[in-house]
Amino acid sequence: MARHIDILKSPDAAIKEACAVLAQGFPIGMPTETVYGLAADATNPVAITHIYETKGRPRFNPLICHMADLAMAEQHAEFDPISRRLAEAFWPGPLTIIVPLKPDSNIHSLATAGLDTVGIRVPKGFAGNLIQAFGRPLAAPSANTSGQISATSAAHVDEDLGEKIELILDAGASAVGVESTIVKVEDGKLRLLRPGGLAASEIERVAGQRLLRSGKASAAIEAPGMLASHYAPGAAVRLAATAVEPDEALILFGAAEIKGANRAKTVLNLSPRGDLAEAAANLFDYMKKADASGAETIAFSPIPNEGLGEAINDRLSRAAAPRE
Repeated sequence: MARHIDILKSPDAAIKEACAVLAQGFPIGMPTETVYGLAADATNPVAITHIYETKGRPRFNPLICHMADLAMAEQHAEFDPISRRLAEAFWPGPLTIIVPLKPDSNIHSLATAGLDTVGIRVPKGFAGNLIQAFGRPLAAPSANTSGQISATSAAHVDEDLGEKIELILDAGASAVGVESTIVKVEDGKLRLLRPGGLAASEIERVAGQRLLRSGKASAAIEAPGMLASHYAPGAAVRLAATAVEPDEALILFGAAEIKGANRAKTVLNLSPRGDLAEAAANLFDYMKKADASGAETIAFSPIPNEGLGEAINDRLSRAAAPRE
């Protein structure tokens, strides 16, 4: 079983232990403000292989490379003016930017799935300090079995991957609760590849232009989180529910009134006051709790598709997608 270190009690010990495991080429459970990541040395092909094997993740699905700061990111990638403006405005924070990889970067092609671009993020707080101490970028997808619900606590990581990894760093519940927003600049235009923890309106304000959206899952995987079926619990997922059956779990948002709610196996509310940030922070944890109720289906009441609601609805639509 994985060892746990509480970073709030022992931040220096946590960094020392984490660097030792990372240097051996093994992944660790790393807390970030978005979700917990399965982090390993992005320059080491053996370490990256361990990530894919531990998650059961398809190797055509690229990994986000986490940096200590913009200076480290510039050692590995080229930043156009719009990407740089976004990095300066939102890093550290829940934004991943897809940029061209420099020819002399030592980020291994396994991390980028052979693409000539790389997704880069600078996380807030402890994760950034750990990367700075380690001295190399960390590839870090969410710390869960591929395609299943993302982890927003050390307990979630332990429950899913605890027998497969050596170390889990515990920082409590993730503050944001959904993965980072992913954007890419092409020919001066800004594309939204994945909604996430940074609202599109904030990005548009700084970029001075509207984000282009594809409107559907792309056949070409340019970034994490683009698979049609993803973030899925064991139970089926039903969206925009107006009524619930006795064998279903119910997850509400705000003051929604759902017919038959008293018959549901369990009833949870992402945010009784209708706060989308609170709902995002609770999303994956409540999906896990609803799944644990034994319900055959998890029904969700409607969630506004604005602000962080866009990211929540993106995750739910992928969780509800047909599974292969």
